[in-house]
Amino acid sequence: MSTDTESQSPEDELRERITNFLRRNFPQIQMHGGSAAIQDLDVEAGTVSIQLGGACSGCGISPMTIQAIKTRMTKEIPEIEQVDANTGMGGNEGMSGGAGGKSPSFPGESGDEEDEGPEAPF
Repeated sequence: MSTDTESQSPEDELRERITNFLRRNFPQIQMHGGSAAIQDLDVEAGTVSIQLGGACSGCGISPMTIQAIKTRMTKEIPEIEQVDANTGMGGNEGMSGGAGGKSPSFPGESGDEEDEGPEAPF
């Protein structure tokens, strides 16, 4: 008999770390009736796609949540170099790529600012 942790593949282990990261850092997603699920994970490329659903699909602050997930995940989980996240509603796809698109500026992105900036309202 082997335990689950001994038999986990590197992809399964990383998938579990990402899921735990989302639960730990973004409990408000579930508390507000939303959901966050891993759509695709490429361990070799260091990319993950996250689909926000439920109440996130119509939420006005979901672009801020998406940006916070992208910024924090790449800092906390070094194996992840790029996070693509969207609500599937068509309005956030421009924010889901690593480069390009018109993303708002958030603390920690430019490196020029010492100010941590405002907290997300959740």
